[in-house]
Amino acid sequence: MRRSIIGEPLKRPDAIGKVTGATRYPADLIKPGMLHMQVVYAHRPHARILALETEAALQAPGVVAVLTAADVPYNAFGLGVDDQPVLCEDVVRFEGDKVALVVAESKEAAIAGAKQVVVRYEDLPAVCDARAALAPDAPLVHEKPGTNILKHVPIRKGDIRAGFAQADLTLEDTFETGWQEHAYLQPEAGIAYIDEQNRVIIETAGQWLHEDRRQIAKILKLPEDQVIIRYAAVGGAFGGREDLSLQHLLALAAWKLRRPVAMQWSREESIIAHHKRHPMTIHCRWGVTKGGRIVAVEAEVLADGGAYASTSEEVLKVAALFASGCYEVPHIKVDAYALYTNNVPSGAFRGFGAPQAHFATEIMVTRLAHKLGMDPVELRRQNIYREGSIEPTQNQLPPGVSALPVLERCLEEMRTWGELQQPSEPYLRRGRGIASGIKNLGYSFGYPEQATATVTVFGEAELERAEVRIGATDVGQGAHLALRQIAAEALGLPLEKISLICEDSSITPNAGSTSASRMTLMGGRAVRDAALAAREKWSYTDDERAEATFQFRPPATTAMEAGSGRATPNYCYGYAAQAVEVEVNTLTGQVRVMRVISVHDVGKAINMQQVTGQIEGCLAQAVGYALLEHFQVREGHVLTPYLSTYLLPTALDMPHDIRPVVLELADPNGPYGARGVAEMPLVPFAPAVAIAIHDAVGVWLKQLPMVPERVLAALRKRSELEQQQATIAAQ
Repeated sequence: MRRSIIGEPLKRPDAIGKVTGATRYPADLIKPGMLHMQVVYAHRPHARILALETEAALQAPGVVAVLTAADVPYNAFGLGVDDQPVLCEDVVRFEGDKVALVVAESKEAAIAGAKQVVVRYEDLPAVCDARAALAPDAPLVHEKPGTNILKHVPIRKGDIRAGFAQADLTLEDTFETGWQEHAYLQPEAGIAYIDEQNRVIIETAGQWLHEDRRQIAKILKLPEDQVIIRYAAVGGAFGGREDLSLQHLLALAAWKLRRPVAMQWSREESIIAHHKRHPMTIHCRWGVTKGGRIVAVEAEVLADGGAYASTSEEVLKVAALFASGCYEVPHIKVDAYALYTNNVPSGAFRGFGAPQAHFATEIMVTRLAHKLGMDPVELRRQNIYREGSIEPTQNQLPPGVSALPVLERCLEEMRTWGELQQPSEPYLRRGRGIASGIKNLGYSFGYPEQATATVTVFGEAELERAEVRIGATDVGQGAHLALRQIAAEALGLPLEKISLICEDSSITPNAGSTSASRMTLMGGRAVRDAALAAREKWSYTDDERAEATFQFRPPATTAMEAGSGRATPNYCYGYAAQAVEVEVNTLTGQVRVMRVISVHDVGKAINMQQVTGQIEGCLAQAVGYALLEHFQVREGHVLTPYLSTYLLPTALDMPHDIRPVVLELADPNGPYGARGVAEMPLVPFAPAVAIAIHDAVGVWLKQLPMVPERVLAALRKRSELEQQQATIAAQ
């Protein structure tokens, strides 16, 4: 009997190329003789363009052209709303806005030419704070809507007044989270050219071939089949490549000039010009009974969407949905707002609104338990989601609710740590924290969700090999290997007999984006079902070749009803629980995460090594989000445009003990029961660290990241309060 390939920790076929440097990333596609392009950035948060003078640039040595808004056939784009200009014509709305493109025979000539472009501005009042953007007299980022409210998401469940009337204890507080930079290893780069069929070819890196194609075709006013997107190796994404960055700029220049064009951004350009994780301010009030039943949650969520919409509306829905965490609460009132500001745009980032929401919810649950004199784990047990639970949108959770099993397993693993041992140095204190988390998989709230794959099988008396075609991007997580494993399992073939074509929009069917932890479930299910259909077709024909295309559609979701937020929001959730041990230096404020247990229900691990690798890699990003990555903006200007000032975690910042724990409680829709895991470790990590810090030194950190300055400020505040109390007691 053939051994199953599902779950096997097979080696990544792309590993050797990546570690030896043989793998070709977008910047490696640039060849001699190509034109080079440089963006002229606004470098101001809000201003009116009075004049754009390009004559000097056009006379500069090596400059071939200067492209402006007048050269763009349709000068607007966006993932949800076409509110962002390709090149600004009248107004710039954040410092990374693009005003012109200088195209030259060399990169040096393009940079020099860009310095010769003169833009005369009239500075306009800027709004650089989400709450300030709500004010009736706030400057408008976009005049047309007549408001800075990009989206308001209300959720109403039960009767919030009745809920708080039932509560024996209430707790109210405010939490703040900051921006986060994706900081992928390969900054934006790519090439574009016109092929022999007069098609625009863009070779770059991204997360969704067919969406990039749709937007670029719209910008150029071309049929979609006249635009082809091809992806080279993708040096990380994390949501940062969902929006167009330079793909459309390359396409525009190649289309206008009929010559191959290349561009590679510096790290500074990447940091100021592409979107970030949404900063959020969450003010909430929770009510609980003496017996430990959470009966009411009220929350206001303000998200800084920056200058353009991007995916703010969808991120906001997720944050609103999880404003009560993974707990069944009978009475909920949430008002969430995404606001336009003159800051860098905010968009998709691993976790997509869930990490921000959980920072508030998990701390609140722990503090409620402390005030009740109850074990925080027990309070979670009493209220955590179970099969049949009703979520805030008044919908029954989809099957496969494993929030309690992962929590119990986390607690079980945590017991192996034994008693907490304090260091001998009096200024070092250790503490432990535990937190739960939930995150949706796939597209939500009625957004069309599908993945399509084509499988061709070959063989005479028996199957010999197969070719899989699917427009699925591998952004470093190993999706391509997982898809090949799924096909090999379905066809009963060795892995080496499965070839995969996936990085060309013209020859692969649309599988949607590699985001929302969806590709293993959605793309994998499409591949499995197409493979089974091709195999069956081959079995009853005399041909040596058979082909089948399958489109997988999961259970439908629905849009939110106006006013109440009632909806069927998601078809699948991932559940996580984490325990952390930290060490706090009370002299410096530095916090070190000593060890982590990260428990996840993945449904079924297609490749166990890749699953544990995803957990470990995501934890590195979570350490940065919680403790180090302080992206600073002042009056619309980014103060941390370099990795020397925006601090990323290194190997030395990681815990010495990381324990990924994988539960496999099969998902009914996933291929062989698989569901995604890529985002989950980021969701409960920051609150788990905050809870551990409190356990160590008795202060609550309510602002991310929890950098040393903020830890010391909290310690000083506690010390001052203790002195005041001692003085009062002495009197």
